[in-house]
Amino acid sequence: MRKISIHCLGLALLLGGSIAVAQPPGVTLEMINTTLPLEGAPLAVAGSYKVTMEGAFNSAGLILFRPTDLAAFPAKDNLPVLLWGNGGCAIEGKGYSDFLSTIASHGFLVLTTTAIAGEKVRQENAADLLGALEWLSAENGRSGSPLAGKIDKSHIAVMGQSCGGFLSISLGGDPRVGTIGVFNSGVQPASANAGAAPASPFPTTEALAKLHGPLMFINGGERDFMMTTSHANYALVNNLPVFYGSRHGAGHTATVHHPGGGEFANVAANWLKYQFKGDKKAGKMFVGKDCELCTNSNWDTESKGLDK
Repeated sequence: MRKISIHCLGLALLLGGSIAVAQPPGVTLEMINTTLPLEGAPLAVAGSYKVTMEGAFNSAGLILFRPTDLAAFPAKDNLPVLLWGNGGCAIEGKGYSDFLSTIASHGFLVLTTTAIAGEKVRQENAADLLGALEWLSAENGRSGSPLAGKIDKSHIAVMGQSCGGFLSISLGGDPRVGTIGVFNSGVQPASANAGAAPASPFPTTEALAKLHGPLMFINGGERDFMMTTSHANYALVNNLPVFYGSRHGAGHTATVHHPGGGEFANVAANWLKYQFKGDKKAGKMFVGKDCELCTNSNWDTESKGLDK
């Protein structure tokens, strides 16, 4: 597959968001919008919690997805956090509502960005998600908050799809982040003439050395123009537990807009349950002699350093 520069790719991914730009060479809307056909595709598997989507208190640029009934937390269940970077680095995350609701239904607090009425539309950036981290601390201690004392701040994940995957890598070096998920994405080496060009808002492969894991790279197979970069990033990570999965025929948008987020929502939810809730059944999707994705003919997988 032809490599695409990080600058062009960033512009290309905006085509999937709410900002229109000139279409760069090598990337087409057809490539960006490839999805797994819905007919016959695995269904999203919801967890045991009903989910509420709501605006974040005193933070108009954030929306959250959480279990509606919080009575089980923290006595009977923990409430880890997922920060989500939207495809196209779109500021409006409501298009991922089904996908993020499925994850939240398994007992997670999920945060992403939303457009603020009256403000000029712009890209989502790493600072927005860092702001979500600060919001967590304030909300966990706010008197009257339904989340007061319930947020598991020791278990914070950051994941993102496409351009949002760049954001997950950007934030992955923050010591508060415990696991990272990079969907249909990956970073590239710094340009040889980077000093002569405007600074890119996106990280390069140098950022991979700053991550602390575990780490997961998931892509949509040959139809996903980021498959080669995704695997190359996996190959560069040798100091962390890391999983790589390539879903045949899924394409660049894969299943994130299937009902409930489809198969990719199941992968994200099970990874988080495995990492943050000690769920061995969920972990079987990624590790063990009969690893579910490893033995699934629809997937190519590799892993390094994961608990067996």
